[in-house]
Amino acid sequence: MSDDERDLDVDSDADKRAHHNALERQRRDHIKNSFSSLRDAVPALQGEKQASRAQILNKATDYIQYMRRKNQTHQQDIDDLKKQNALLDQQVRALEKARATGNLSTALLNDASSLGLKTRSGSDSSDSDDNTNTHTQGQRKRLKTDNKKS
Repeated sequence: MSDDERDLDVDSDADKRAHHNALERQRRDHIKNSFSSLRDAVPALQGEKQASRAQILNKATDYIQYMRRKNQTHQQDIDDLKKQNALLDQQVRALEKARATGNLSTALLNDASSLGLKTRSGSDSSDSDDNTNTHTQGQRKRLKTDNKKS
C-alpha cells in the first residue's frame, strides 16, 4: 500500500465519520424539535420551557386519555340525541296520521300525557325533568319536555 492510498483511506474514514456525525446530529435535532412541538401541543405544558422528555410524554398521555373520555362523552350525547330525535319523529308521524284520520284530539291527549305535558284540564302526568341527556362539564344536563318555564 502506497502513501497515496493510505492518505485516501484516512480521508475516506474522516469523511465517513463526519458524514455519520452530521446524520446523527440531524436525528437528534429532529427528536428535540418533535418533543418541543409535542410540549407546545399539550395545554398543561404550553409556555413551559424546561419540561423533561418524561414529563412531556406523561402529560401528553394524560391529555390523550382526557380527550378520549371527552370524545366518548360527546359520542354518547350524540347517540342520546339521535334516539330522542327518532322518538320525536315517531310522535310527529303518529300525530300526522291521527290528524289525517280525524283522531287528532285523542292523539294529542295521549302524546301530551306520555310526554308529561299539561293538558287543558291542568293535570300533569309527570313534573320530572328526567327525559334528556346532554353533558356539561362531565354532568348530565336535563332537557325539559314539559312547556313550563324555569
